[in-house]
Amino acid sequence: MATIVDVAQFAGVSISTVSHVVNGTRPVAERTRRRVLKAIEQTGYRQDTLARSLRRARSDSIGLVVSDAGQPTFADMVRGVEHEAAQAGYTLLLAHSGEDPAQEARSVQALAARRVDGLIVAPAAQSTGEETEAVRRGGTPVVILDRIGESGTGDQVGVDNTTPMRELVEHLLGHGHRGIALAAGDLAVSTMAERHRGYTQALRAAGIEPDPELVITGSGLAGETRLSALRMLGGEGRPDAVACASTETAVGVMEAAAEIGLRIPRDLKLAVFDGFPQSDLFEPRITTVVQPAFDVGVTAMTLLLRRVNGDTSDAGETIRLTPRVIYRTSCGCTTG
Repeated sequence: MATIVDVAQFAGVSISTVSHVVNGTRPVAERTRRRVLKAIEQTGYRQDTLARSLRRARSDSIGLVVSDAGQPTFADMVRGVEHEAAQAGYTLLLAHSGEDPAQEARSVQALAARRVDGLIVAPAAQSTGEETEAVRRGGTPVVILDRIGESGTGDQVGVDNTTPMRELVEHLLGHGHRGIALAAGDLAVSTMAERHRGYTQALRAAGIEPDPELVITGSGLAGETRLSALRMLGGEGRPDAVACASTETAVGVMEAAAEIGLRIPRDLKLAVFDGFPQSDLFEPRITTVVQPAFDVGVTAMTLLLRRVNGDTSDAGETIRLTPRVIYRTSCGCTTG
């Protein structure tokens, strides 16, 4: 029985293009539309038969797409997904997007072509999610991982990014600091945008209007953050403290501080969302927000398995796990 993937391969187009032709959700060039319609006719595809055919012909495999499984948080999420998948008898097929939306789309298409029984995707920055949504509409269960929206039509699992960042900034304010900067990274990434929101909420609650000059944005990579931090920390109006939205931005800030001759925490207080493996072994010991990344992966896979097994209750479920803040000496605490 033909599937949407068969039609896409036969016509030489993407899954989303077939979906747009079938559902009329976006204009498609007439020549391409005719090619898709011909492929539908020749393959015998029927949209309402896709879900049933997938349920009858399982591959016992699950697809997972992340930006970089070498990044510590994603590595732990992948381990969680794989652990739960193995327990249920599934093989995990892992793909990397490298933060490239086009590569993400290709990976989603490739996994769909392998007839995975379900798909977990951590969207790349700037991703439209079009291919992923097309696969979901075609009948393959999908769970969005980590970089989730406020609302959506599909299932998604991540963490609360706003509250812990707000707590970090409130803690720095509690030490008497008023000039608090944020090394935010790429605000097009939902997790970074949510952490930025927590930062601004804390400042405004304390009667402080956030200063755009104290917010470092960009790629979020350590090298670019370092250059921005050099300018910010080396100029007038240097902040008393920096809250970092990721490990990468923290590395950039720490490198810049060292180059300028600023010592943490004597000259500059520091707090980090994510932090580093073995953060308590650093000197000074780094105040961090610790994500339950392994549990996020387990939860995402558990939810996906429910969908694969036909449970459609609470469709479009959003689950956010709660990170914990560990206060150490980099923020100005004397113990921790």
